[in-house]
Amino acid sequence: MIDQEPSGVVVNAGTVSPSSTRLRFREPTRPFPEFKDDPVLDFLAQARGERVSIDVSVRTLRGDGLDAFLDELAEDFRGWEGARTWRSLEHDLTLSATHGTGGYVRLTWGLHARPPAEEWCFETTTVHAAGEDMRNLATEIRALFRSAS
Repeated sequence: MIDQEPSGVVVNAGTVSPSSTRLRFREPTRPFPEFKDDPVLDFLAQARGERVSIDVSVRTLRGDGLDAFLDELAEDFRGWEGARTWRSLEHDLTLSATHGTGGYVRLTWGLHARPPAEEWCFETTTVHAAGEDMRNLATEIRALFRSAS
């Protein structure tokens, strides 16, 4: 679900029940605005829950195709075998998608410490209806990236 906050566009991925972890993407920025058509796009990935509070700055080149990856999952709403994976430029955000029975897609999001430390990794899984729900998530991520322009 996409929200508009004073700080800009925020994408909420997954459930919002009080006992679950909430995953949010926000604050897209161009770190090198002095360069015309700079492809670098950073955004903040946040995990919040009863026992977790993590913020990771994610570096991408034009979003590294995250929106296209989610679009592909939506197009294959009938399912696929195994896991499909995506990762950001510096591997600070990873995503693994599996298609389960009942028409649902399980997305396992990984937030990682940046190299060279790589001291920790946090993972949480969100469940989405195949097809339209995945398409909506892709559209929201695309809107987040465009808001940085």
